[in-house]
Amino acid sequence: MQRRKTFWALAVAGTLAMSGMAACGGDDNNDSGSSGGGGGSKPKVAVLLPDSKSSVRWETVDRPLLQKALEDGGVEATITNAEGDKSTQQQQAEQAITNGAKVILLVNLDSGSGAAIAANAKSQGVKVIDYDRLTLDTDANDYYVSFDNEKVGKLQGEGLVNCLGDKKGARIAELNGSPTDNNATLFKNGYDSVLKPKYASGDFVKVDDQSVPDWDNQKALTIFEQMLQKSSNKIDGVLAANDGLGNAAISALKQRKLPQIPVTGQDATLEGLQNIVNGDQCMTVYKAIEKEADAAAGLAIALAKGEKPSVDTVPIDNGTHKVPSVLETPVSVTKDNISQYFGNPDYPKKADICAGKVAANCSKLGL
Repeated sequence: MQRRKTFWALAVAGTLAMSGMAACGGDDNNDSGSSGGGGGSKPKVAVLLPDSKSSVRWETVDRPLLQKALEDGGVEATITNAEGDKSTQQQQAEQAITNGAKVILLVNLDSGSGAAIAANAKSQGVKVIDYDRLTLDTDANDYYVSFDNEKVGKLQGEGLVNCLGDKKGARIAELNGSPTDNNATLFKNGYDSVLKPKYASGDFVKVDDQSVPDWDNQKALTIFEQMLQKSSNKIDGVLAANDGLGNAAISALKQRKLPQIPVTGQDATLEGLQNIVNGDQCMTVYKAIEKEADAAAGLAIALAKGEKPSVDTVPIDNGTHKVPSVLETPVSVTKDNISQYFGNPDYPKKADICAGKVAANCSKLGL
C-alpha cells in the first residue's frame, strides 16, 4: 500500500511538472512577435526589436539572421517585437530577465525607455548590447553594434549632390527620421556636413526641413504633401532619410503628376531598389545587416557564456560613458552598382526586384 501511494504521488508530481512546462511555453507564444529556440540548459539571449513600421528590415532581415547566428553559437535565442510600444518593450525585457536571459540585445524605441530597460538589466546582472541604435545617457549599456551612421548620412548627401549634377539653385526638401531616434540625428549630422556648404554658397536652397515622428511613412506622406503645397510644387530634390520616407515623397509627387526628381533613401529595401530601377529614386544606402547581426551575436554569445569577447571596438560617447562599439561600413547604391550585391542574404533578390512591371526597366539597365 505504501509503494502504491508513493507511485501515485510521483505520477501527480510529474503531471504537474509537465503542466508547468506547457504553461511556460504558452506564455512565450503570447509575446508580441516572439520566436525562440529550444534547449533549457543553454545560456539565454533575448533580442528586443522595436517595430515593423520604421523599416521592414527588423522582421524580414534582422530577425532570421540573429536567430540563426545565436542558435549556431550554442545559445537559446528569444526574439520579440514591441511594435512601437515602449511599455510592451519594457515588459518584454522584464519577462526575458525573469526567464533567465543572461544578455539583452536591445533596439530601443527611444533613449529614455532604453535607458530604463538597461538600468533594470544591469541591476540584475544582465548584460546589455545596444543593437543598431545607441542608448544615450546611461552607464548600463555594455556594448554597441551598428554602422557608421554619420557616414550613412554623408553618403546620402553626396548621393543627392551627384544626382542633381550642375543644377544651380536647386531647391531641396529634407525629410529626417524620428526625432527620438539617435540614429536619425547621426544621419542628419552626416548629410548636413555635405548640404550646409551648398546652402551657404547658394548652390542649393533649403525649401523645408522636417523630422518624421516614429519614421511613420504615412506621416511622411502628409508632411511632404504640405511641403509641396507651401512651395508651389517647386522642389528639385529630396533628402529622405530612408527608403520608406523616400517612397512617401515619390508617392506624393506621382499623386500630383509631377516629374521625377532626385530622391535619396537608406536600407536598400526591395521597394527602394525598385524605385531606383524605375528612376523614381536616385540612390539608397546598403548596410550589410548580416555583418551587423553576426557581430552582435558574437558578442552576445561570449557574454552569455561568461567569456570575454575578443573583438576590436572603438569608444563611442553616449553622454555618460564611452561605450565599446563595433561599427560596420555602409555603401551607396545607385542604378550603376545595384547588381553588385546580388546574392547577399540581406539584399533583395534580383528576381524580386525585377518582377512584374519593373522587368522592362531592369532590362534597360542590363539586369
